[in-house]
Amino acid sequence: MRPAPRLIAAAALCLSAFAAHAAVVREVEIRGLDEAMTRNVELSLSLVQAKGRDVSPRRMAYLVREAEDETREALQPFGYYSPTIEVERDRDTGKVVITVELGPAVRVRASNVTLAGEAEADRDMTDAVAGFKPAPGEVFDSILYDTSKALVSRRLAERGYFDAELERHRVEVTRSEQAADIDLLWTSGARHAMGEVDFTQSPEIIRPQLLEKLVSWEPGEPYHQQHIDRLRTSLASLDYFSRIDIVPQPDEAGTDHQVPVSVSLEPAKRSIYTAGLSYGTDSGAGVRLGMERRYLNSRGHKALAQVDYAQKRKTLTLQYRIPAFAWLDGWYTASLQFADEQTDYMDNRRLEFVASRSGNVNDFLTVTASAHVLRERWAFTGDIDNPGYRYGNFSFGQLRAQYIDADDRIFPRDGLSGSLDLRAAPTGGPTDAGFVQAQLRANWYRGLGLFDRLIARGELGRTWTDEITELPPSLRFYAGGNRSIRGYDYREVGPRIGDFGIGAKNVVTASLEYEHYLNDTWGGALFVDSGSAFNGTPDWHTGVGVGLRWRSPVGPVRVDIARGLDDPRSPFTLNINIGADL
Repeated sequence: MRPAPRLIAAAALCLSAFAAHAAVVREVEIRGLDEAMTRNVELSLSLVQAKGRDVSPRRMAYLVREAEDETREALQPFGYYSPTIEVERDRDTGKVVITVELGPAVRVRASNVTLAGEAEADRDMTDAVAGFKPAPGEVFDSILYDTSKALVSRRLAERGYFDAELERHRVEVTRSEQAADIDLLWTSGARHAMGEVDFTQSPEIIRPQLLEKLVSWEPGEPYHQQHIDRLRTSLASLDYFSRIDIVPQPDEAGTDHQVPVSVSLEPAKRSIYTAGLSYGTDSGAGVRLGMERRYLNSRGHKALAQVDYAQKRKTLTLQYRIPAFAWLDGWYTASLQFADEQTDYMDNRRLEFVASRSGNVNDFLTVTASAHVLRERWAFTGDIDNPGYRYGNFSFGQLRAQYIDADDRIFPRDGLSGSLDLRAAPTGGPTDAGFVQAQLRANWYRGLGLFDRLIARGELGRTWTDEITELPPSLRFYAGGNRSIRGYDYREVGPRIGDFGIGAKNVVTASLEYEHYLNDTWGGALFVDSGSAFNGTPDWHTGVGVGLRWRSPVGPVRVDIARGLDDPRSPFTLNINIGADL
């Protein structure tokens, strides 16, 4: 029985000896490189992958030796083939320092990038080849080289050269001369043409002949991926289908090279029901209920009913929409809205009928032309000059243009959006007061680094009329409150009766906001807002504040605390927003 304790003791001695001599990589520092190069080296180093683990002395020596070759290989994609690399290891701290002197870069000496076949006469393809990077004289960045090569191949496919092949692809790097020679040749074959479209619905809910009006090409036209993308966008904007699969079939093309297109559609749920609770300091507690029928019939008509019932504000909206299949994806819309507002400063009832036609001019611009018939009754509490109710009947036309160009509509980091509204009503006839009105809004977003964002907003509105008191509250301009001038209550800034704003002929507001995020979810903001609603001379009001930002699963949540600077007694205001920026 004696040998067992001796074996245990020997094993313990071996383990302790191993622990004494085991090595650990605790930190790897790379010096002399920019951020992109450093990242690529880190991904290539076996030392980094072993960080924090106990390894044997022999394994550690191997990792240190390999670090130089791994670093050298990781720098080659950036055009550096002859760097000077020094690897130092501190045995006491477990830190490894890799110092790099890049040396001269390999540059492109000659670039022979050519096309053969029908693509030789295609200007878009020759432009793509002419813009191939890296160009002669530039650093041979193999990442940029691969990207350019993929771009030409993708452009060939987008323009219908489905038989294209990269027949010759060679890069010769002469390290002694720090030179790279590029030699590429694509044979394009014949360019294919757009073919017939076959729509399949399971089950069928919309007449196929109506969907065919969304097809922007005639069979035989030169093939282009933009036609396919446009069709997909048009189908998605109808909101009839939960699944849209569009598949060009070049293998089915005949001798005429026409590519048939298969479109498979799966209907979405026919009815959408919405419900929610609301609360506002002016409107009080309320409930929102809505029901929309995505498609009423095989012609794709839609209907919507929505009620917003709060203590002080109530709104009922009925809407009927007919798709405009044939020209500029959009809708013919008829809507009727009844609104009742009973607040501390205003008693207002409004009934408005709107007939409109909307259309997408391009991917960024939407235009809507509409005719409005408005009946409104209003009275301001404390209006001694105009006691009792006032009534107005208005018929006016409106033209609206909305522009959005952003990398992300939910949380843009590079975006510009704006809207322009023009309204006009003639004097006389069914209209109680003639007017012309213009309103411009704009938003600009710019990302600064990984976690910062700058936001600028502005609004400019003007009304040309001699009878501002005859215009109902719904056709006046206001300032103050959220998305206007934070630090002031809703509609507080401008002409007032007592403590309450009554609206004005003109409005000007501007906002500048800086956001900083601590991570991908949480952040904060600093902002300043300024502006005025006015009839004659503007009375500028400015508010400043701070905010909390949360990128929640349902969209950005913004909580702002602000204070007006124009009165030392101004209280702090709280503003809460949930939803996409655009």
